[in-house]
Amino acid sequence: MKVLMVCLGNICRSPAAEGIFRDRFPKVKFDSAGTGSWHIGHPPDRRSVAVCKKHGIDISSLRARQVVESDGAYFDLILGMDRNNIDDLRDIISPEFHHKIKMIDENEVNDPYYSSSDGFEIMFQHLEKAAKKWKKRFEEGNY
Repeated sequence: MKVLMVCLGNICRSPAAEGIFRDRFPKVKFDSAGTGSWHIGHPPDRRSVAVCKKHGIDISSLRARQVVESDGAYFDLILGMDRNNIDDLRDIISPEFHHKIKMIDENEVNDPYYSSSDGFEIMFQHLEKAAKKWKKRFEEGNY
């Protein structure tokens, strides 16, 4: 199974989600991307790197990329962090693959970019809870 994590710039939420889910589900292939292009090639935000490192997850080697239309065919599941990401994904990904696009959680994962370090810890905890919810779905192939 191949899963793509998506946020706006691919430097805060989606690389953290990729790291957390990779750690929890080693048999699943994860990647992350942003709907915007302004951070392509950049490492994750230092605060995302720090909060993940604090919890034993290293995301420092990841580099931002932008979602492309072919991601719809390649990935089995595409998880957006908020409703804007979902709307943007539906504009990028061909309609035949829209069934693969889902929210990572029923509640939006807030973008911590303009927040303090606490916002990154809150983001991490939210993504941890989301990973626990996806565990059973991954095991059952119910995604």
